[in-house]
Amino acid sequence: MKSFREQLFAYIQKKYKTAPESLWRRYPGYAVFRHADNQKWFALVMDVPGNKLGLETKEIVDILNVKIADPFLADILVQQEGFFRGYHISKGNWISILLNGAVRFDEICKWLEEGYMSTASAKTKQALRPAKEWIIPANPAYYDVEAAFSKENEIDWKQGRGIKTGDTVFLYVAAPVSAILYKCRVTKTDIPFRFNNEEVHMKSIMRIKLLKRYKRDQFTFAVLREKYGINAVRGPRGIPESLSEDLK
Repeated sequence: MKSFREQLFAYIQKKYKTAPESLWRRYPGYAVFRHADNQKWFALVMDVPGNKLGLETKEIVDILNVKIADPFLADILVQQEGFFRGYHISKGNWISILLNGAVRFDEICKWLEEGYMSTASAKTKQALRPAKEWIIPANPAYYDVEAAFSKENEIDWKQGRGIKTGDTVFLYVAAPVSAILYKCRVTKTDIPFRFNNEEVHMKSIMRIKLLKRYKRDQFTFAVLREKYGINAVRGPRGIPESLSEDLK
């Protein structure tokens, strides 16, 4: 039967596509795992005497060190069995987790993921975040989106900051319409495209696919303001949960 250390190494290599690094000749049992892009550590596995953690034994135990983004959460975790303040670092929100069965393997993986995300680059966090819903403005003075969707159900659109493939966008068509008319799925992003004039600047575009149409009097600006507290749609923005439910 594989040890917790062996199980963890296999799990990390499979999920995060990274291999352990032995950086210290003096400590061959220490293994670092780091992000490929920013080279930051997201996990450190160590073998240390148990009494160094406050345990009543000098036997060598394996521990996993991960960083917890929320210091309050870290404070709560270290009060539980099998969790300790980060052994290898005196500052920050790193914690150490025993790899001896005191903490279930699925829970260890949960905090490993927390450590991975808390040390990830902005690009990685963006790529891994769940799909999101947005309202984005469409100005008929610059582009006739209604005419475009009358011909095709998939069109190119200016890419908004933070939007990624798989997200849902609701097109708010500005005056004289002043209402949400379309629900679309983002099918592709980061398509190279250069366009600049006094009003519009684009470095890349995205492709959106029409999923649903709404009546002009359904989600007007007046309704968005009075019922959902949306006072302006000047750029890509998230939407309240109540509006998300009604748009479905």
